Amino acid sequence: MKKQYVILALLLGCMQLVQAQFTLDGEFRPRTEYRNGFGSIIPDAADAGFGISTRIRLNAGYNTESYKFYLSLQDVMVWGENRQILPYDQNNSFAVFEAWADINLGEGFSTKLGRQVISYDDQRIFGGLDWAQQGRNHDAALLKYNKGKFMADLGLAFSQDYSDPTGFKSTSTAYNTTGFFTYKTMQYLYLKQAWENFSGSLILLNNGFQNFDTTVDPSVVDGTSNLQTFGTHLDYKKGNFGLAANAFIQTGKEQLTAGEVDVKGAYLLGLDLTYKASAKVGLGAGLEIISGNDKGAGETSAFFPLYGTNHKFNGFMDYFFVGNHVNSIGLFDVHVSANFTLNETSSLSVTALNFSGEQDLASGEKQLGTELDLVYSKKFKGYSLVLGYSQMFAADGMYELMRTRPELTTLTKDNAADIQNWAWAMLVIKPKFLN
Repeated sequence: MKKQYVILALLLGCMQLVQAQFTLDGEFRPRTEYRNGFGSIIPDAADAGFGISTRIRLNAGYNTESYKFYLSLQDVMVWGENRQILPYDQNNSFAVFEAWADINLGEGFSTKLGRQVISYDDQRIFGGLDWAQQGRNHDAALLKYNKGKFMADLGLAFSQDYSDPTGFKSTSTAYNTTGFFTYKTMQYLYLKQAWENFSGSLILLNNGFQNFDTTVDPSVVDGTSNLQTFGTHLDYKKGNFGLAANAFIQTGKEQLTAGEVDVKGAYLLGLDLTYKASAKVGLGAGLEIISGNDKGAGETSAFFPLYGTNHKFNGFMDYFFVGNHVNSIGLFDVHVSANFTLNETSSLSVTALNFSGEQDLASGEKQLGTELDLVYSKKFKGYSLVLGYSQMFAADGMYELMRTRPELTTLTKDNAADIQNWAWAMLVIKPKFLN
């Protein structure tokens, strides 16, 4: 009888899986990097960095007519970070990358709750940051509407840390987690309408950052600093021609290392043109202007692109707006690119970018330098290999800009390394266990 019960349970489970859709897949992504000026000018006396990291993910999805469930488990391992027979992971990198449910409310409405990737348009303001091994996610609740060629998302988030004894009291909801524009509260509205050859979207975003009156008592809550970001992304495609534009402004208040500052007149403007010259050649050209700070103490006009995939913009060597270049001289980025389909399984992209400050440096200099980015991709049966090489040709203004960093106060063109470059190789395997 017990065997019959087991068989019956298995049959019922299989029937449920037939009515639903269960998927199970993974990712294995080791990446080797040679860093000789990645993220910052390297002095001549410094040694280049070299290391290997691996991202692994296990993703499970379960779909029914009434809801969708998704779970993504992740670990990022640096080769050699743990000593032999260590009983735990030294860098504590194992995490639940995503865990959400998307509930169908009918008539085009749904709600998505939990830890999730929030990504829109070209990922300038919201993006998954997939290049980074750890990626980017949000703990949020979304009310979504999608019907025809129109969509609207209302997003809400309230951050808290129960493990902090000061963070969950009947008298306080103080949030002590800070850094990289980590917010206590977030509210946003995203609207998008598409037509035959054109689409346009609008983002209205508010982020609240915790304030503490540290002059009296570090635990005393002093309200929140609210930063608003508003803007649009426009996209036009017809035939072999494409045009995309971004226009965003920021206002309100934000928290910097020196405390709360008023944000006034901060903006980002971008324009990109693409042209399919042939079946195997695509060309591109564009520019982006990001405002810098020309205000006095307690104010700033510097724009920061917040939660986008910043590695995708302003050069792959990450000199700007990747955990750096906050409240600085801004950026004027002019770039051209070419993408070549070499054959059915391989491609090559070449991008050249010229950087200058949106504001003058103290010397009056603006020119920062030119970067060259090369990426080669090759697909094999069941996996792919991606190779990259980047080189920065720094101008005099770059050395002056880098001297504003505490670790590079004595940097000059003469004591910097002659070559500033970065090379990497990445293997990508995405097995599908159940589909």
